Amino acid sequence: MSSVAAVSFRSGHHFSKTPSLGIRLLTGLGVAGDGHMGATVKHRHRVRRDPTQPNLRQVHLIHAELFCELRAKGFVVRPGELGENVTTSGIDLLALPTGTRLHLGATAVVEVTGLRNPCIQIDDFQKGLMAATLDKDADGHLIRKAGIMSVVLTDGDVRPGDAIRVELPEGPHRPLAPV
Repeated sequence: MSSVAAVSFRSGHHFSKTPSLGIRLLTGLGVAGDGHMGATVKHRHRVRRDPTQPNLRQVHLIHAELFCELRAKGFVVRPGELGENVTTSGIDLLALPTGTRLHLGATAVVEVTGLRNPCIQIDDFQKGLMAATLDKDADGHLIRKAGIMSVVLTDGDVRPGDAIRVELPEGPHRPLAPV
């Protein structure tokens, strides 16, 4: 069963977020009280380019299985430390197509917009960690493992232990691309 392993948020612009007993998702905005909450882009680099861009990165999700993989490579990473709001368990987030809806807990729904494109701040957190979150497939294409981004479609509270239900989009599936 797919479930929420942890939830995190933090006001202001910081790399890591603080684990919490629960978060509140707000339709079209993101996580209440989080530094990346808003209808328009909040990522500093993107704000400098065009502050009117829609915020496709309202809620960041990472699969807890990544932490196990990183541990095997000598890194210790805990929920929230890579900046994610929702740490999941039992779901292959990276294999989901764009437009997938994730039902979190009783009422919250997010729609997957794309992959998180890891940046150099990951190496500031732990040297060499950025390379550890990247890989290549059999054809030599880059695989980004640092989670996925989404927007909030329906308000709701999300807590560790909540179930996650996956609703795939209709029609041909588009693979995730960085947003």
